[in-house]
Amino acid sequence: MHRYRSHTCGALRASDVGSTARLSGWCHRIRDHGGVLFIDLRDHYGLTQVVVDPDSPAFKLAETVRAEWVIRVDGRVRSRPAGTENPELPTGQVEMYATEIEVLGPAAELPMPVFGDVEYPEETRLRYRFLDLRREKLHKNIMTRGAIVDAMRAKMKGQGFFEFQTPILTASSPEGARDFLVPSRLHPGKFYALPQAPQQYKQLIMMSGFDRYFQIAPCFRDEDPRADRLPGEFYQLDLEMSFVEQEDIFAAVEPVITGVFEQFAEGKPVTKNWPRIPYATSMQKYGTDKPDLRNPIEMQDVSEHFRGSGFKVFARMLEDPKNRVWAIPGTGGGSRAFCDRMNSWAQGEGQPGLGYIMWVKVETEHSEKETDAEGTKIVGHGEGYSIEGRGPIANNIGRELTEKIRIKLGLGAGDAAFFVAGNPEKFVRFAGLARTKVGEELKLVDHDRFELAWIVDFPFYEWSEEDKKVDFSHNPFSMPQGGLEALNTQDPLTIKAFQYDIACNGYEIASGGIRNHRPEAMVKAFEIAGYDEATVQERFGGLYRAFQYGAPPHGGMAAGVDRIVMLLCGTTNLREISIFPMNQQAQDILMGAPNEASPKQLRELHIRTNLPEK
Repeated sequence: MHRYRSHTCGALRASDVGSTARLSGWCHRIRDHGGVLFIDLRDHYGLTQVVVDPDSPAFKLAETVRAEWVIRVDGRVRSRPAGTENPELPTGQVEMYATEIEVLGPAAELPMPVFGDVEYPEETRLRYRFLDLRREKLHKNIMTRGAIVDAMRAKMKGQGFFEFQTPILTASSPEGARDFLVPSRLHPGKFYALPQAPQQYKQLIMMSGFDRYFQIAPCFRDEDPRADRLPGEFYQLDLEMSFVEQEDIFAAVEPVITGVFEQFAEGKPVTKNWPRIPYATSMQKYGTDKPDLRNPIEMQDVSEHFRGSGFKVFARMLEDPKNRVWAIPGTGGGSRAFCDRMNSWAQGEGQPGLGYIMWVKVETEHSEKETDAEGTKIVGHGEGYSIEGRGPIANNIGRELTEKIRIKLGLGAGDAAFFVAGNPEKFVRFAGLARTKVGEELKLVDHDRFELAWIVDFPFYEWSEEDKKVDFSHNPFSMPQGGLEALNTQDPLTIKAFQYDIACNGYEIASGGIRNHRPEAMVKAFEIAGYDEATVQERFGGLYRAFQYGAPPHGGMAAGVDRIVMLLCGTTNLREISIFPMNQQAQDILMGAPNEASPKQLRELHIRTNLPEK
């Protein structure tokens, strides 16, 4: 028999009854039932119930073992007594009667329990991550992550992609975040950078004549903490294709991502035919470029109903042509308590409040139709009732405009609408938050599904208020729609790019574009953003040179592995799906990183530290 085990702790079945077996694992839980000890023995593969009674030669030693001790157990496999079977366990029909126990690794007093799913402080969980990872839910998440990565890899190869690994030590590149720099010992005063993404390398792979590239790529960004990205490093499914247009990318990627979601969705519906939503439409309807389409609320522009109206606050705003009024319909939100709660929430978000109209059913003696001069019904009606607006806004704009807004929004009695006004560029983020808040509070969001969509036609440039200049809004290597002609003739802020994202349930899970592969167009694009040709050649020399020697049209994208796994595991915390994550201060408190370099290391690198004053 093997030194440590004849079976894993998840292997024994009813067919093994009567045989002898050897198991090794962790003592998951120990119970004393009237002098008979029950040890749930756990390993990576599962759990088996071990029974030790006072007649067993192993009983004396069994009394000394504690939770998370590692032991070897020899014994006989037998059926569990009738009525004690556990259908939740694959091994639940059997138990093992112990005849011999060997302690392989005793455990000190635990700083946190492994049994159960009790919440513990993040610092404790990360400092003792090796214990945290023994817990069932987290252990399952990590295994699911590996299976998802395997599925991605298989589906990419099935689509004809070839896997390559690109360098980790590279040159600094403006990808939109700070680089992690690595000092060079052989070249004093010079630094490598860890790649924010394999962007230039994957384009160079296309320049080199390979047709379809992918890798599960580590990426490194020295960013401040973000809720939807692990600090320091993350992984993405990176890909690039030659001789393609935007539709070719969509046709290749959509079945891969859909297939992965369907494989791991555990029966939850997954979008079959992804909608294509232009960036501008997404911002206007949903207040974000990563909309949660499980929320049915779509915002609408109702500016015309308030222009010159009796509600002077909005009417005066609309005298500026840049300003608009957007409505957020709230089906079922037509109560004073809910409207007041939304108003208080808006004030907590730093807003002066959140205007609203709520519609109520009013009993009437007659059900006559009331219409305006154009024949539009101005009061909702039915058999003996009308639908009328309530609230300060309704009182100021009158019944006719209130009814027109209700009809435009498709609302009825018991519903409400909330309004945001001003310059959309300034209020759009708040409007999106309000849409989400209304949908969640009114329980309009179906959480048991995955809604995927393409977001397309991103603006190529944006105005940087901080730098007072035009800058790239997304990926500087993308092709502007209209090519070089658009760069030469259009207002830069009106140029759209062949750039696209994948949104799922309120998260951006992928981003990409068709690349700007013409050297003269690349130089012009960077020139508009304030970089001269010499700077382009200096900072992107490899790519710029490659474009001079026959560059194929190409494009690609990158999907965030961590976010996809997070969604499929049903968590909103990326640390629940990463095996050894840092904390929110970008510290690995298990290994003690970052730490100080020794004087010898600093001398070898020709570096002195210049620490800020405390």
